[in-house]
Amino acid sequence: MIATVTFNPSLDYIVRVDDMRLGAINRTTYEQVLPGGKGVNVSIVLGNLGHKSRALGFVAGFTGDELCRRCSEAGVDADFIRVAEGMTRINVKVKSAEETELNGMGPKIAEKDVDVLLSKLDALGDGDTLVISGSVPSTLPHDLYERIMARLSGRGVRIVVDAERDLLTRVLPYRPFLVKPNNHELGDIFGVELRARGEVVPYARRLQEMGAANVLVSMAGEGGVLVDETGAVHQSPAARGTVVNSVGAGDSSVAGFLAGLMETGSYEDAFRMALAAGSASAFSDHLATRPEVEALLALAPSEIPPLGV
Repeated sequence: MIATVTFNPSLDYIVRVDDMRLGAINRTTYEQVLPGGKGVNVSIVLGNLGHKSRALGFVAGFTGDELCRRCSEAGVDADFIRVAEGMTRINVKVKSAEETELNGMGPKIAEKDVDVLLSKLDALGDGDTLVISGSVPSTLPHDLYERIMARLSGRGVRIVVDAERDLLTRVLPYRPFLVKPNNHELGDIFGVELRARGEVVPYARRLQEMGAANVLVSMAGEGGVLVDETGAVHQSPAARGTVVNSVGAGDSSVAGFLAGLMETGSYEDAFRMALAAGSASAFSDHLATRPEVEALLALAPSEIPPLGV
């Protein structure tokens, strides 16, 4: 079983505005509403790739109802916890000459709601996978990532963490199976700027020394790097294409990695599927589908440039 946790899922309202001007009436030329949240995205792409998962998190209000409806429409097995106060947030993403985002607050989550989530996670056991991703809302305990990992410690659950800075570094002593920072997030952890694939390798290894088994670093147009638990380094440039929407590309990479690993047992194949899934989402106005991922895998370069080039 694969479970994903999104503490603060959303409805994403994506609009395009030609020549947006502040302080004036702007009219949209395109609009779309999608279920949002990093774990939700992982569950959607896993489903698109033919693998079932269960999406956990917190919802509230009429927007929570709509999120559940849209998740069901997308084929996601959503087992969200309904909370009493507030509403599921709406995140507005405006595409114009520059991209602008307005992210909502989300509902108020009580300690009793957290207890319900933890009890649901207790169903996970040996061979199961848990994906925890995204920020922790201010109404939740700041150490919730660590509490979850400590609770599941010793049960044989493979835990994937996709989070920034302290959220990521604080869970490393619990030995997550996979962490997936992008190159900017990895650089922020160590106070450096990382641009080339070769530059990220020593810092990925440092995350391993701190406890991570596998480190997957996404790098947008530069491709990505995986340092796996055997110490092997896998790296590749990105597929060529026009970026339509970068939202969800990193989450798609996580889903692609898990799908590839389940299907082949090979870290190299899992890495290639991770990059293809991330690119497929970035090149589309929706999240990656199996045909799109397979098309990119078929076009993958047969010769990978030397590391760092």
